[in-house]
Amino acid sequence: MTPHLSPVKTGLGRRSHVVQWSLLLVLSLAIAGGLEALGIPAALLMGPMVAGGIVGLNGGTIRLNRVLVLACQTLIGTMIAGSITGDIVGTFLGNWPLFLGIVVCVITMSTLSGYMITRLNVLPGTTAIWGCSAGAATTMMVMAEAYGADVRLVAFMQYLRVVFVAAAAALVARYWAGLEGAPTAIVWFEPIAALSLAQTLAVAVFGGMLGWYLRIPAGVLLMPFLIGGLLSVTGSVHIHLPEWLLAISYAVLGWNIGLGFTRPVIAHARRVLLPTVASILVLMGISGILAFILTQTAGIDPLTAYLATSPGGMDSIAIIAASSNVDISFVMALQTARLLLVMAMGPPLARFVAKRAGARLPPA
Repeated sequence: MTPHLSPVKTGLGRRSHVVQWSLLLVLSLAIAGGLEALGIPAALLMGPMVAGGIVGLNGGTIRLNRVLVLACQTLIGTMIAGSITGDIVGTFLGNWPLFLGIVVCVITMSTLSGYMITRLNVLPGTTAIWGCSAGAATTMMVMAEAYGADVRLVAFMQYLRVVFVAAAAALVARYWAGLEGAPTAIVWFEPIAALSLAQTLAVAVFGGMLGWYLRIPAGVLLMPFLIGGLLSVTGSVHIHLPEWLLAISYAVLGWNIGLGFTRPVIAHARRVLLPTVASILVLMGISGILAFILTQTAGIDPLTAYLATSPGGMDSIAIIAASSNVDISFVMALQTARLLLVMAMGPPLARFVAKRAGARLPPA
């Protein structure tokens, strides 16, 4: 048996983890500070995401613990719950034909992109179909592995779209939506309401563990969001999380995305880079058209419309929505509806499209 060979470390990989983490932290603070000064929403997510990409592409070997990432997602879901009002159910019921039409359009375009890439034999099997699917990135990778797809390529395609969509959403917030002026000063260490914080953390822990145990797609974010939203709306719990804790959560999620872009991954994905970028731009263009239609027909503000129609990822969109002046109930209602529909339609749709494209499938 050939002995396992560790990959050759290059660039930052030759440095100790202390040096790599220190560099990542300094870069994150510098980039986030610059974006914050420019008035870009979700700078605390975007800065660490860019910094993580820089470190990853220069040979960085540091990685985040999976449990830490999931814990931060539960906090993000709970934070969003504090912004939810009873309007979210009314929003969904009152706009369900509109929601359904938008979700179907996004799913159709993403599926067609995957079909075309598969048909052109750029990628094997169902890889392109899962990589282009407009669902939660982590969930798509799990489902892709079960269907015999190349998980590394699916991860690259999904997270590249997350980066594009998050960057575009931040730019839309700053320029198209017309959010001018100096950003609101953040009070990092405001007095903590101990009871509210304890209740909030209890909701986060219980909701996150329930979502994980039930294996609900994006459950560690959705369950705290739904449970916390219900308790918040009824007045049972006052959701309260200090800004410094939210900043850590934003940074962890940004680092988790950015550090995934390494040289080996890019080299493995070089064949699919141009088709992936093209499919992302087309999907974002369709989302932009849908957002414009919403602004003209339903009177919804541009940023709310764009965030609501953006094709993932839910956690980054939620952070941008929470840090902007938008109708977060509308955004999360539409994003949740899209995620659930993709989860329900994903497996049969992938098998159907793969067969039509002549891709190989594992036994049913």
